[in-house]
Amino acid sequence: MVVLAASVRQQLLMFRRNPEQLMALVNAPLLTLAFLAIMRHAERPDLEAYAILGPAVITVWSMALLVSGELIDGERANGTLDAMIAAPAPIGLTVLGRGATVTAVSMLSLLESVLVARVAFGVGIGVEHPLLFTATLLAMALAMAGTAVVMAAVFVLHRSARIFQNSLSYPFYLLGGAVIPPEFLPHWLQPVTKVIFLSWATDLLRDCLRPEAVENVAPRLGMVLLLGAVGFAAGILLLNSVLRRVRRTGEVSLA
Repeated sequence: MVVLAASVRQQLLMFRRNPEQLMALVNAPLLTLAFLAIMRHAERPDLEAYAILGPAVITVWSMALLVSGELIDGERANGTLDAMIAAPAPIGLTVLGRGATVTAVSMLSLLESVLVARVAFGVGIGVEHPLLFTATLLAMALAMAGTAVVMAAVFVLHRSARIFQNSLSYPFYLLGGAVIPPEFLPHWLQPVTKVIFLSWATDLLRDCLRPEAVENVAPRLGMVLLLGAVGFAAGILLLNSVLRRVRRTGEVSLA
């Protein structure tokens, strides 16, 4: 808990020193305007709620990519990556704490989207199952924080994380069902979405907007948490393997 609390404070301090890390929160209202304009032009009022949720999901994913990549690149650029790895505090917990902080902050994008939709288009978002909606957001945040550890483990092997950040953004927006439900994707691609926790989370969030009873709540919510836990466990194993390698070769700052 001490390590997690310290990592949370560290990330909040990083936000103050590098406010550009919050750029995704600036993009969220713009995405909301664009998506809602498309739905209005297509005369699909039934999809307007999806256009409000979409920017929030995109922001959560993009900010997690940012922190996991920039954490390693930033420490390497400052010459403190070696000290971070040598410190007694588990680096996996440090990444988890900072990732959880960024994910929590990124959730503000949902409030931004709701506000922009109300002011610009007079559109609201009715949540018919608020308890499940809140539980799904929490599960998605936990899974995203765990996934950030996997990203950090991959990024530590490369001099620049920017390539991975760019390549892991838009494909996951589609596969995760950020705006378009996975069932609208080609049939051969739909099974791939089942191994991405975002697709389970976004489906649940959409179902929470409908008055009908949500089916299979426990299994679907469990899949979000399970995939996040699997990602965290895989990230810890990979990160430990990577750290043993760079300690043995002395290539931490040159990886």
